[in-house]
Amino acid sequence: MERFENSNSNNELNPQIFRLRVNTELEALIPVLQWFEQQTEHLTPKALIWQCKLALAEGFTNTVRYAHDDLPPETPIDIELTLFSNLLEMRLWNFGKPFDLYQKLAELQNSSVDPLEKEGDRGLIFMNALMDDLQYIRLEDQRNCLIMRKRLSE
Repeated sequence: MERFENSNSNNELNPQIFRLRVNTELEALIPVLQWFEQQTEHLTPKALIWQCKLALAEGFTNTVRYAHDDLPPETPIDIELTLFSNLLEMRLWNFGKPFDLYQKLAELQNSSVDPLEKEGDRGLIFMNALMDDLQYIRLEDQRNCLIMRKRLSE
């Protein structure tokens, strides 16, 4: 597990940025969440930070189980946490196949089967409900990036 940390200021012009790289293995979830807790322990309201932590856990496990399901465990997952004065942004990069997040969310919302009763897809629903902004983009370097943003005010 590699840690990278940047700036110390917490405002819009100079946000705090923290980076972590872990292997593709579910066991890495515990250190990922511990790292997240260390970076956010001073933030409030705690209920919003808990929502971000849950969304990070869902995003990470989805990356391991689905995006990297056919890749070796040494395949890196890069995570970036950016703290602005009133916003928390999390980014997870993966090497999986392209995926249309918005189409999948629309399918889940229009399905006659309650997605919460199925084994898969619940994580997407939770992330979408918990975050103020959820995006999944394909990058030129053939990686994907899950972007999750949460305003830090009630």
